[in-house]
Amino acid sequence: MTAPRAARDRRPARAPARLGLTDADAGPRLAELGWWDGEDPVPGAALVVWALARAADPDLALLAIERLREALAADGWAELDAALRADQGLRGRLFGVLGGSTALGDHLVAQPERWRLLRTVLAPGRVHDASRMPSAADRRRTHLDAVGAKADEETPAATVSGHAAVELLRLAWRDDVLLLAAADLQSVCEPELPFWPVDVISAQLADVAAAGLEAALAVARAEVGPERTADHRLAVIGMGKCGGRELNYVSDIDVIFVADGSVDSATRVAAAMMRIATEAFLEVDANLRPEGRSGQLVRTLEGHVSYYRRWARTWEFQALLKARPVAGDLALGEEYCEALAPMVWSAAEREDFVADVRAMRRRVEDHIRHDHADRELKLGRGGLRDVEFAVQLLQLVHGRGDETLRGQNTLETLKALGDGGYVGRDDAANLAASYRFLRMLEHRVQLQKLRRTHLFPSDDDAAGLRWLARAAKLRPDGRRDAVGVLQGELARNTVRVRRLHEKLFYRPLLESVARVPGEELVLTESSATKRLAALGWSSPAGALKHVAALTSGTSRASRIQRALMPVLLDRLGTTADPDHGLLAYRKVSEALADTPWFLALLRDEGLAADRLCYVLGTSRWVAEMMPRSPEVLRLLGGDGPSADLVARDPDEVATSLRAAVGRHTDPRSASNVARSLRRVELLRVACADLLGLTDVPQVCAALSSVWVAVLQAALDAAQRERAGDGPRPAEIAIIGMGRLGGAELGYGSDADVVVVCEPAAGVSDQDATTYARAVVEAVTAALGAPSPDPPLEVDTKLRPEGRSGPLVRTLSSYADYLRRWAATWERQALLRARPVAGDPELGRRFEEVIAPYRYPGEGLPEPAAMEIRKMKARVDAERLPRGADRALHTKLGTGGLADVEWTVQLLQLQHAGRLPSLRTTSTLEALRALAEADLLSAEDAAALAAGWTIATRARGVATLVRGKPTDQLPRSGRELAAIASALGYPEDDPGACIDEYRRVTRHARAVVDEAFSAVD
Repeated sequence: MTAPRAARDRRPARAPARLGLTDADAGPRLAELGWWDGEDPVPGAALVVWALARAADPDLALLAIERLREALAADGWAELDAALRADQGLRGRLFGVLGGSTALGDHLVAQPERWRLLRTVLAPGRVHDASRMPSAADRRRTHLDAVGAKADEETPAATVSGHAAVELLRLAWRDDVLLLAAADLQSVCEPELPFWPVDVISAQLADVAAAGLEAALAVARAEVGPERTADHRLAVIGMGKCGGRELNYVSDIDVIFVADGSVDSATRVAAAMMRIATEAFLEVDANLRPEGRSGQLVRTLEGHVSYYRRWARTWEFQALLKARPVAGDLALGEEYCEALAPMVWSAAEREDFVADVRAMRRRVEDHIRHDHADRELKLGRGGLRDVEFAVQLLQLVHGRGDETLRGQNTLETLKALGDGGYVGRDDAANLAASYRFLRMLEHRVQLQKLRRTHLFPSDDDAAGLRWLARAAKLRPDGRRDAVGVLQGELARNTVRVRRLHEKLFYRPLLESVARVPGEELVLTESSATKRLAALGWSSPAGALKHVAALTSGTSRASRIQRALMPVLLDRLGTTADPDHGLLAYRKVSEALADTPWFLALLRDEGLAADRLCYVLGTSRWVAEMMPRSPEVLRLLGGDGPSADLVARDPDEVATSLRAAVGRHTDPRSASNVARSLRRVELLRVACADLLGLTDVPQVCAALSSVWVAVLQAALDAAQRERAGDGPRPAEIAIIGMGRLGGAELGYGSDADVVVVCEPAAGVSDQDATTYARAVVEAVTAALGAPSPDPPLEVDTKLRPEGRSGPLVRTLSSYADYLRRWAATWERQALLRARPVAGDPELGRRFEEVIAPYRYPGEGLPEPAAMEIRKMKARVDAERLPRGADRALHTKLGTGGLADVEWTVQLLQLQHAGRLPSLRTTSTLEALRALAEADLLSAEDAAALAAGWTIATRARGVATLVRGKPTDQLPRSGRELAAIASALGYPEDDPGACIDEYRRVTRHARAVVDEAFSAVD
């Protein structure tokens, strides 16, 4: 039965669509080529059509073959058509190129006779058999022949120069890239053809580049002239991917030049060679030379050796791992490599090795655009650079004593690391497979337009994803289409590489000390110790003992620790003090040995494990506290503003603490409970602070709130014990002074207080003060009792008459003292007075009593202002500790806390009597009010606020890092690196932290000087 006419008319459009050709007129276009009869391929052309349909982009391949047909004219097209029908290899290679690269398709259209290069049977040196690839010497000869140079001469010179030479070199390079791309893509269109490994393609691309450099050097000699080429020898050292024989299709060619003889003449030739090669095929980059762009383009061998011996950084020796003579005088190039090799293989012993290693790791991440992070095949997490960096680092560490690791090629060296036992064989094989897959994708995206790119197509680029999946020879797997398979394979391989450092650096360490049954012993203890030392551990032997203690045995906990340890060691290794962090982790693990949730949390919550390692390796204070309050670990896993680590309300914490303490009648028992709850809260705040999840006002408020809660709880307990259930002889109010009054406490701050009381009805003042004194002494004794927790010192020296005065006064006595004896400094101290514990009504009345003295209605008399100025000058001259650096002392130094606070308090004494907005105990609130009242310009107020904030934060972080209260920032060393990291500065440049601190506090000091000079 004949099909309806309309159905027959639609079939030619649908049939090519089923083959992947989406253009509506694909059928007629195929018919015009002689391959389609309206419904099916014509006899003899079916294999041609199917090969075209399997191209990465069949529509692109069809368009390109049409253009090639036009360029060939009738006779040429007939030859190509016949060859395509008969030669499977030609079909696979031609359609692979036309559907996979618009740039190479354009090359074929511009040079249509070049299609013959893709035939299966070719001239010598042009064959498509991986076992018969052209040698580097063959490629060199071919490129030199292209510019009329004689390959057998010692210093070949071209007979062609200028633009003509560049065009010939460009054509030779394009032909070679065409051949390699065709071999690379042939199995996409003809699956029976051999698949060429990406490392074979990369090695051949590097040989092509080396041959091109040699030919460009021959042209440069011709252009410079024989009189300037006979007085020197010049070697071109391939670096990077060219040196490692792992070049991309489109990449810079990194080189270094070394000369013997006239450096000026050699420089002329080298500069000309770079220009010619860059114009002809790929950009030649000499920025890896000594001193980079600012250094000489060409140096003698002695000059290179002198530089590397005296000035080179570790990353420069890392770059030399890839050094290989590629053009010019190869014997001189070998001399260069041999002369520098001893320095390369001793680089891991340099003092700055660890710092440079960390800087190099960060440099990888810093070069990635945020919006490209998930698409970067080269620099992204789990990308190519991760594998390359890890292999090179292991080479530097272990290649000192094992010459088998001294190769330039990443995959060859990775295999050597596996064969030598430095990396598990499975790990080496898996990483090599992932590396090959990622390099293959990188090659495909570069081939498309012959542009230097490393970007995977975005999720919304459906056409790009489909093209890449087909170019990578991926097919649907029954659950996902080809694009889904591509995305799944990328995710699988990047995740596998993401575990790079734990696999390559730390798991062998674990196996070397834990004696895990069934595992190969990858490293000796000596090798493991060397590796840890190279990665920043001060006491590698001690670290290995901790690892052994945590992972030995057959218990479930030991098994989980073995799984966790590589990740934890990796994270600890990036902190400022990994040794102390690992010791603290062991203590935490031992403290929670019987707690089932601990290891499960670290295993299942990667964020919690990362944060734990960071705070333990950064802060001795946290490291000492965490084993005694491990419950804080539960808080480390949450993220976002609602996470418990940052979202706890200080008032709710205080209420909870007082309620818990209130259940204990004995003051010492109550004090112990208060200490324990305070420790948990301090540790929570410290972790959030170190991790950069909270700001200075929040830290100060939380620390002050918990101190107040403890003080109130201890006072309640002491009063219950003293008075029992009977009436109290007096009401007591504890007044916070200094930082406690301002709610600006730090981690090491004491609680400055004064205490007033009010006798109950019928009770004498003497009996009331006797009772109140006993209560306050019980509070201070209970809180100040020896304890491993941070101290709770209650300081009462700011009371009237200081240490010689009574510990407690009645409110009337305090008022009488102020009226008769109050000194200027006492009025100034009262600016920070705030009731914090005890009877609220008594506290309110105390504030009424002191208001006229701290907020004088008539302002500050001139003599009093001068007295403050003199006191400030005396503090500047006498209070700074001996040997302290004034520029880096957070409390008494330039633009530090004292400077800002004295300035604010001076202005409050002068103006708060008439401006109620200035009546605050908070420094930052007072600065805002001063700016709003135009007593300070907005810029000056901001400068003072910035100085106070940076000094407060730096002081707190320095205390956390050192593990004890400190006011002095270090100038250098491990502590400074930890402080800089916690403050958000790069560890490899902690000096930036110091520079910023000096800058901010210097500006604050300028405002201070101006304010105090106005007192004259």
